[in-house]
Amino acid sequence: MDNKNKPTIYLPKQGQMDRRRFLKYSGAAFGSLVALGLLPVDPALAAGAPKFQDNPFKLGVASGDPLPDGIVLWTRLAPEPLAEDGLGGMPNRSVAVHWELSEDESFQKVIQRGTAQALPELAHSVHVEVRGLKPSRYYWYRFKVGQEHSQTGRTKTAPMPNGNLSELSFAIASCQAWYHGYFTAYQHMMNDNPDVVFFLGDYIYEYAINSSNLKRNVQLAAVHNSQTTTLSQYRLRYSLFKTDPDLQAIHATAPWVLTGDDHEVQNNYSGPHSQYGTSEEEFLRQRAAAYQAFYENLPLRSTSIPSGPDMHNYRRLRFGNLAEFNVLDTRQYRNDLVNGDARLDPSRSILGEAQENWLYQGFSKSNTIWNVLVNQVVMAQIDRDLGPGMTFSADQWDGYPANRDRLFAAYQQYNIKNPVVLTGDIHRHVAAELKLDFNDPNSKTIGTELVTTSIASDMDGAVTDSLAALWLGNPHVKLYNAQRGYVRCKMTPQQLQADFQVLPYVTRPGSPISTFASFVVEAGNPGLQKI
Repeated sequence: MDNKNKPTIYLPKQGQMDRRRFLKYSGAAFGSLVALGLLPVDPALAAGAPKFQDNPFKLGVASGDPLPDGIVLWTRLAPEPLAEDGLGGMPNRSVAVHWELSEDESFQKVIQRGTAQALPELAHSVHVEVRGLKPSRYYWYRFKVGQEHSQTGRTKTAPMPNGNLSELSFAIASCQAWYHGYFTAYQHMMNDNPDVVFFLGDYIYEYAINSSNLKRNVQLAAVHNSQTTTLSQYRLRYSLFKTDPDLQAIHATAPWVLTGDDHEVQNNYSGPHSQYGTSEEEFLRQRAAAYQAFYENLPLRSTSIPSGPDMHNYRRLRFGNLAEFNVLDTRQYRNDLVNGDARLDPSRSILGEAQENWLYQGFSKSNTIWNVLVNQVVMAQIDRDLGPGMTFSADQWDGYPANRDRLFAAYQQYNIKNPVVLTGDIHRHVAAELKLDFNDPNSKTIGTELVTTSIASDMDGAVTDSLAALWLGNPHVKLYNAQRGYVRCKMTPQQLQADFQVLPYVTRPGSPISTFASFVVEAGNPGLQKI
C-alpha cells in the first residue's frame, strides 16, 4: 500500500478523567461477573430453582450477531418486569437457566443444550454464545427454569464467509419511544420474514414519562416520571419497553444486530461529554450504568461486555460473498459538539482513532459485492439554510466533515464496491446519494444512504412536514417522509432494493402499512433509482 495515499487519521481529543480513577466509582467487576455467569453450573444450584409467583420470562427471548457457525441467545428473568428497583421481582441469588437449541420447532431434533447462571448482579440476564452450528440454517431455541418455560424463539445463522449468497433480506429500524405509540411496525416486519434485523439506535429513551408524552392507553407508576441516570432506572426503562408484545415477537422471529445511539444514555452525548451541564466524572458514572443495562438487556456477544464507562461495540459481520456489514459506534469516541468553523478542525473525529483504523483496515481486505455501514446519524451533507448561507447540524456527520472526508478517501483508495450507509436517528425516511463533493451537484456519486424513520418516536408524524423543503433543497436527497415505519431491504448480487414502509398512525394500535416509496441501487452504479 502507498502510505502517502492513506487517509490521514488524527487522534481525537480525549476526556481528562483518568479511567483507573473512575473504576473505583464504578466497581469494575462487571466483566468478571459475566464470566462467572458463563461457567458450568453447580448441580446443587441447578436443582434448586426458586418458586415464582408468575412466569419469569415476561421480557421474552432474543438472538443476535449471527455467525456461520454460531449465534447469541438471550433472555432475562423478570416475573415482575416493572418492579420499581429494576430487578424484575427476582430474588437476590443466582438462578440456573436451562436452554435448548433445535433444528425443528417441535424440539424433536435438539442438537445442543446447556445450563447458564442468571446472576442478580447482571439483573438475571443470560447470554448464551452457541457455536458448532451449520451455516444459513434456521434454528429454534427456548429456556427453562424449574417448571417454567420461555416462549420459543427462531434464529438463523449467517452463510459461509466465501459462499455464494443469492439473496439477503433484512430490515432496518430505530428510535422506539414506547410512550409515543405502539410498536405496530414490528407486526408487519414479522410478515416480511427478514433474515436479520439491523437496529440503529435509541432502543430506549431516557426522558421522564408522564401525561405530557404518554400516548399509550396505560397507567404507569410515578417511578417512571423521572429521567434515567442510575443503573436501576435504566434497567426499569428497558423492562418497560421490552414488555411490548410486538417487540418481543420480532425478537423471537429473527436475529438482531444492534448498535446504540444517544438516548440509551443521554440525548446528544458526545464521548465523555454531556450536553446538559453534567460534570465529566458524573456523566461517566451515568454512562457506565447505561452501558451495563444495554448489555444486560440485548443479545450481544461477550466482546461487548462493558468495562466501567467503556464498551467495545463496533464490529464486522459478513454474509457470504454478498455483503459485509461494519457496525459503527458514533457516540462513545466522538469529539464534543462544536459550532461554526470549529467543526472543520481536521483533528475532529466522530469515530475515534482506533475505530477509524479498524474500519479502514477492513476496507483494505474487502472482497464482497456490497459494503455496508450500520450507522447511527446522517452522513450526507445537509445544508439547513434555505437561503444563500450554509448551516449544518453539529450532531451528525456534518459536525465532523474531516472524518467524512477521510472515510470517502478510504472508499476511493481501496476501491470499495457498492458502499451503502444505513442510518436512523432523525425520525424521518430519507434516501440520499453520497457525493465526492456535496457542494457540486454534478460531483461523482460514490455511495448511497438509506435513513429509516422511527418505530414510534414523535408519534404519528405525517407524509410531509415543515422540514421537507430544507432536506429536499439538498439536490442529493431523493426522498423525505415524516411518518413512522421501517425500511425493508432485499439484496442480491445485482441490486439492492429498499422499500420505505410507513404507518398512518401509531398512537393507537392496529395500523395498516404501505410502501411509501421504493428505490433500487444497481451493483456498480451507486445512484438511487426510484421504482
